[in-house]
Amino acid sequence: MSPSKKARGSASKGSPGKPRGSRADSPAQVETYGDVVLDSIADGVFTVDRQWRITSFNRAAEETIGIARDEAVGKPCCEVFRANVCERDCVLRRTMESGEPVINKQIWIVATDGRRIPISVSTALLRDRRGDVIGGVETFRDLSLVERLRRELAKQHAFEDIVSRSHLMHGLFAILPEVAESGSTVLIEGESGTGKELLARAIHHLSGRKRKPFVAVNCGALPDTLLESELFGYEAGAFTDARKPKKGRFALAAGGTLFLDEIGDVSPALQVRLLRVLQERQYEPLGGVETIKADVRVICATNRDLQALTAEGRFRQDLYYRVNVVRLRAPPLRERREDIPPLVEHFIARFNALRGKDVSGVSDGVMARLMRHDWPGNVRELENAMEHAFILCRGPVIEPQHLPGQFLPVDEAVVVPGMTLAEIEARAIRDALERNGWNRLATARELGIDKTTLWRKLKRLGLAPPGGEG
Repeated sequence: MSPSKKARGSASKGSPGKPRGSRADSPAQVETYGDVVLDSIADGVFTVDRQWRITSFNRAAEETIGIARDEAVGKPCCEVFRANVCERDCVLRRTMESGEPVINKQIWIVATDGRRIPISVSTALLRDRRGDVIGGVETFRDLSLVERLRRELAKQHAFEDIVSRSHLMHGLFAILPEVAESGSTVLIEGESGTGKELLARAIHHLSGRKRKPFVAVNCGALPDTLLESELFGYEAGAFTDARKPKKGRFALAAGGTLFLDEIGDVSPALQVRLLRVLQERQYEPLGGVETIKADVRVICATNRDLQALTAEGRFRQDLYYRVNVVRLRAPPLRERREDIPPLVEHFIARFNALRGKDVSGVSDGVMARLMRHDWPGNVRELENAMEHAFILCRGPVIEPQHLPGQFLPVDEAVVVPGMTLAEIEARAIRDALERNGWNRLATARELGIDKTTLWRKLKRLGLAPPGGEG
């Protein structure tokens, strides 16, 4: 029963000490009851009329936004409730125009002291006794604590700028400090885009050489003659147009770390010179006669199978043994799909800062498509996909239509003419289970559903892993 009805009912029966027609059922007293109810709610609540003027403003709203109730009431809500969606996608306006409520939409507001506060908002219509719309109500919850906890959790999943939840990557993280302290030559194997250079930089930053330069060279991007001069430098007159001497990358990285990416693309002739540097720790610049000491820690990386190249005679066996002192493998993204959600959050935060946007995240449909993709380009491909989505996204959430064309809807990937809806669902779930080794939690994340929902669907569809093991 509403406070107003309660007041009228009590008055008609004759409340003790309250004669009929007393101030107990006056509008002012009823309004006080409403204020008490609103102030007892932990979430912020405010209401507006059809002209968007604030008509009520509870205590939690005062504390979150930093504006007193007396100052807020009567003002347009956009002047008080300064949110990142006010101008282009006001959630309360959407409800007032469509009649549909909004539930737990995450946005940002700006408090009076300039702080950006993450909140979750819900909206609904206000109607009179005849059912006519007289305004709207919005409730919001301060997510600052949740955001702080999320950032702390993100720190636990990051290691030297590498974001990962994968047990494969955390196995690498566990041995990197020992590898860094050893000073030995390291070979990092992995597909393109898996973050081999990030691993190399992590080794450098954890080593005793961290205060000295980290110099990276892509051996596959330069022709042989240019790569040799880039690595070792040259003296004046060493070749045409060499009018003054130039230091090579070995000299620039003195005391630090030299990262040789795509070492498998180096020609046999240049392999001989690299072998001498690694064996004797010295080299001569092109056209020079003076031997220079190479005080450099070398880390190599390749996306090719060096052992197979060695067996084919295309990579020197002695050089292979020199670079393969400590071998690390950077796993591809398809083997660590649990890293996709934190990587997406990482890229969204970075692009928000670079582009001045306030994108809060991706929709469930987008996450499902990202989790299904095989990622031949690995983390680099995911980064490019998110940048593409940022360019097209004009709202607070990235939707499927913002993704590049290769991300087909989930239903299109599993539908075969003549299949029933239950068969389509069963096939989609089974495919996801097989991709995730029948790990229910990973499968639920890929499909964008709760793990209990997945469990109920497995029971209903009669899906079980091979051998009956769950």
